[in-house]
Amino acid sequence: MSDNPLDGEVRETTEAIRPAVQADGGDIMFHGIDDTGMVTVELVGACVSCPASTLTLKAGIERILMDRVEGVTAVRDVSEDDETLLSR
Repeated sequence: MSDNPLDGEVRETTEAIRPAVQADGGDIMFHGIDDTGMVTVELVGACVSCPASTLTLKAGIERILMDRVEGVTAVRDVSEDDETLLSR
């Protein structure tokens, strides 16, 4: 995923978002962006058990990335894969 030309902009924007997430005891780690503009991140720390983490991801992180980086289409947490696998 790191071959995407938006990689640097997304990393920079994610770093700008991190202090707000860290202030609540969590953190966000950028994993990559694919050719469709899907950004993959990992929410860690307090975010893992927080019931508002989906809201943080979609209404906060995704909105900011889509506003600041043209070409970002969505943001997903790597744990979404784990949840999908566990629900089968």
